[in-house]
Amino acid sequence: MPYPENTPTPDDLPGLSPQEIAALPVELLAILQREIDERLKRDTAAKTRLDAALTVRYATRAAEERQAQAKDTGTVRFDDGDFTVVADLPKRVEWDQSQLAAMVERIRAVGDDPAEYVDIAFKVPERKYAAWPDAIRQGFEPARTVKTGALKVEIRPQGGDA
Repeated sequence: MPYPENTPTPDDLPGLSPQEIAALPVELLAILQREIDERLKRDTAAKTRLDAALTVRYATRAAEERQAQAKDTGTVRFDDGDFTVVADLPKRVEWDQSQLAAMVERIRAVGDDPAEYVDIAFKVPERKYAAWPDAIRQGFEPARTVKTGALKVEIRPQGGDA
């Protein structure tokens, strides 16, 4: 979209302060927001495609390098022409919560402190908390802190869903 002279474009925004951007007319803010959202979608799709292509090109070689180094996960490096490819396969460990709870109880039963072996955390889903009777909720209230996330603002034309 063509911009009037001296009107900032998405490319200009990194050089402007939040105060300068906030002072722009709402119509321009709406245009900038829409264009940046479109860029993000396009760039995300492009990155997804490029990452898939890099996986097609290098996954087998990276697996071979990892196998040669007797590694299931982690980073390996190898050359492709004048470039070094760094391929990282992160380790993501998941623990079965019910089995961990049983182990914690076994450790307690023999008189040891489970905190020496595992980190123990309690979580209360907000949906469950809201369904509790008042008496139970009041008992937990001192342990509850509510924080907010970042404010999300979307500018839409009046009378439209666009």
